[in-house]
Amino acid sequence: MKSYRKELWFNISARMDFKNITQDVIACVRESGVKEGLVLINAMHISASVFINDDERGLHHDYKVWLEKLAPHEPVSGYRHNDTGEDNADAHIKRQIMGREVVVAITEGQLDFGPWEQIFYGEFDGRRNKRVLVKVIGD
Repeated sequence: MKSYRKELWFNISARMDFKNITQDVIACVRESGVKEGLVLINAMHISASVFINDDERGLHHDYKVWLEKLAPHEPVSGYRHNDTGEDNADAHIKRQIMGREVVVAITEGQLDFGPWEQIFYGEFDGRRNKRVLVKVIGD
């Protein structure tokens, strides 16, 4: 069995935004040489997420509005976590909602997706370097 590991680094200029990383993951699968297996993609920071959905601008807008309603950034004084001097309690909650990682099957060297599925990095406390782990295992 082969094993491949790579870190992808991102610096999202906005506090909250989504980046399609599907092509980055495809490149990792290609580099790994795995034809049949699994790829794990996970955010290595507790205020970021990885998820699968449609790459549609309206949907991404709706996610941002929905997440901000569920866990609004302001007022930062509304969160006990922010008593530590941080201002990102909402980012931790948004990450919990959107998830830490995804696993995708690899079949014949390709990501085995359903229609419209794409992989996204979700940032909820941006403006600094953060990483995503891509781990490919298989034959």
